[in-house]
Amino acid sequence: MLKTRFTELFGVTHPVVQGGMQWVGRADLVAAVANSGALGFITALTQPSPDALAVEIARCREMTDKPFGVNLTTLPSISPPPYAEYRDAIIESGVKIVETAGNNPEPHMPAFRAAGVKVVHKCTSVRHALKAEALGVDALSIDGFECAGHPGEDDVPGLILIPAAARALKIPFIASGGFADGRGLAAALALGAEGVNMGTRFMCTAESPIHETVKQQIVDSSELDTELIFRQLRNTSRVASNSVSREVVSVLSAGGVFDDVRDLVAGARGRTVYELGDPEAGVWAAGMSQGLIHDIPTVAELVTRIVAEAEDLIQGRLAGLCAGSDAVLAGS
Repeated sequence: MLKTRFTELFGVTHPVVQGGMQWVGRADLVAAVANSGALGFITALTQPSPDALAVEIARCREMTDKPFGVNLTTLPSISPPPYAEYRDAIIESGVKIVETAGNNPEPHMPAFRAAGVKVVHKCTSVRHALKAEALGVDALSIDGFECAGHPGEDDVPGLILIPAAARALKIPFIASGGFADGRGLAAALALGAEGVNMGTRFMCTAESPIHETVKQQIVDSSELDTELIFRQLRNTSRVASNSVSREVVSVLSAGGVFDDVRDLVAGARGRTVYELGDPEAGVWAAGMSQGLIHDIPTVAELVTRIVAEAEDLIQGRLAGLCAGSDAVLAGS
């Protein structure tokens, strides 16, 4: 068993996290992650209203008695969702772990603190992580350039970002971006993280609520099959490479503005991808880790395999390197 400050703080067995993913972080997947001993997050804004979120939380509780959390992502918007109402639904439902992402979590911290909710904040840079640490969050998720969704604008990969965070931070953090197997978990622990967060890898599991065709698309794709859209708008997002995302890149590279691609990147089109199984129907998130994904296991099989592989690497190959074992080196 791999015990870290993160597993101790959040009462989970394994240092593996399924972060919030729009349209994907639903009760069936999250409950399976919780039952595997890892930590999963329902995505609040996947639900159409705070009341619907409360129902989804209750549904998850019917499927697991293990810890799970809710992701609350706050982003600039012309017509922002009622974030405070979603936050209150989380608190009133008795959830004790929240993953915040996007904007500064400060407006929500007093309410979460008063309710005894532990907060994990997602960051893409050490400077933002330090600000969140000063606000009193309990842990951090540090997203490297390899991640799906928003990798920030610094383009710093995990191999640099994780040890830089370990040197600067006092509170526990998990590493995100490019993780899909036990090798990644062992590497993240070696670099100073207390666990890993995986999105794309959990999308490609039996319990993931997306169409099987999309899961197979991930299996068939390589680490080269993503696009970075919105670079020119300083709102970079890593998504699966398809005809739609390539058109977005082309339009903006040619001097286009957001209104020129608004219809292409509509969230409703991305939701259609997951529900109907047409990978070309819209823009959908996928990380570079899809190059490491070659099957569609159950969540339990995946988590067990990742942890066992990491333990074998730490106790076997890496320990053998310290001992100078020719046998271990020959078998690596």
